[in-house]
Amino acid sequence: MLRDNEPSKPPAFVAAAKEAALSALVAFGLFVTLIGVRTDQGPTGALVIATRFGPLAAIVAAVFVAAFIRALVFRDATVISLGRLVPPRVTAVVSGLAGYAAIAFLVVALVVPVLAYTNRYYLDLAILIATYTMLGFGLNIVVGLAGLLDLGYVAFYAVGAYSYALIAQNFGLSFWICLPLAGILAAFAGLLLGFPVLRLRGDYLAIVTLGFGEIIRLILLNWQDLTGGPNGISGIPRPSFFGLPFTAGENGFAATFGLKYSATHRVVFLYYLILALALATNWFTLRLRRLPIGRAWEALREDEIACRALGVNTTTTKLTAFALGAMFGGFAGAFFATRQGFISPESFAFGESALVLAIVVLGGMGSQLGVAVAATVMLGGFELFREFAQYRMLVFGAAMVAIVIYRPRGLVSTRTPSVFLTEGKVIPAAIVQAARTETPA
Repeated sequence: MLRDNEPSKPPAFVAAAKEAALSALVAFGLFVTLIGVRTDQGPTGALVIATRFGPLAAIVAAVFVAAFIRALVFRDATVISLGRLVPPRVTAVVSGLAGYAAIAFLVVALVVPVLAYTNRYYLDLAILIATYTMLGFGLNIVVGLAGLLDLGYVAFYAVGAYSYALIAQNFGLSFWICLPLAGILAAFAGLLLGFPVLRLRGDYLAIVTLGFGEIIRLILLNWQDLTGGPNGISGIPRPSFFGLPFTAGENGFAATFGLKYSATHRVVFLYYLILALALATNWFTLRLRRLPIGRAWEALREDEIACRALGVNTTTTKLTAFALGAMFGGFAGAFFATRQGFISPESFAFGESALVLAIVVLGGMGSQLGVAVAATVMLGGFELFREFAQYRMLVFGAAMVAIVIYRPRGLVSTRTPSVFLTEGKVIPAAIVQAARTETPA
């Protein structure tokens, strides 16, 4: 019972309506200049004001309804838990199938060329997803395992691409020889970045890595005698199937295997090539996690001071993380160069680093499967909303905000332990008694 001097609370319906109205007002202020009122080029070339109050009203109404339902249904919860909306039986079934997700993902990746052989668009999209998945695997070593925020990862991508292009053109070496050389040079660039940032952490580390990425881009843009400057490098040699070019001649791939010549053969080969590189990167990373260096990375990520107290050489640990992550970025850059046949500094802007970092963070830091899922969802989602160019970034931004709020640890937040016991071990009672005796009370 309320006291006489205690004000009564308004009904839940009225409170929810007030909160929804406030949210709708904020949405109106944000989108009125983005969607409701815009400037377009008129027939004479002058700018004219174009109004689109219909879509603006629809967005504001959607925000009002969503905020009203949230305030009315979840008024006692500070954070909405999506798990409350899923029945326990469905959750148990999904948890049981989670172990087979990686196998299913791999099977789908292997049969993509078979399903989309006649559609060049989907093949190119699959190659793009596999390329960014490999970049995500490489950055996951630096960010997900070692906990070092790297905003300039695109620099190693660029070093690998330009290294492959210059070596292949100037020395006439094949793709299979230039690929490891590009990775080695990218790893050397990772060491160059690692030495100045050994004492940096957090925001300062992010700023330095961001500056390193811009330095590499400016070098590529201004060193015209070597890199071609803004004109880039064209005529980069294409890869061959162990010496068999994908041409219509008698010595080509199709003629050797008795197949009818098709330009799609080269695209399918490129897809399986980048898929093999991505799987090799994934396998290598999983093996490294179980080695002492992998456990040192995870210790460094959790607490650098405690890591030093345990006798771990943090200098070597950081340098190896930067070098190995850069090496895989260099491999992906070499593939990008041979696939495109042309590279320029515009292909290695900061947006590429931001996209790869978003893939790692949203997929789940340290989760290999999460990186693959996030790359597929993000790049596939971009293409899915390509026809809605005006609203694509709006939907993409809202999806990212929802993931950060409701899945703060990423789409795939669970990870396989680095070290675990395969079988139980019995500790003799004498050892337990001796430990209790020696331990002070």
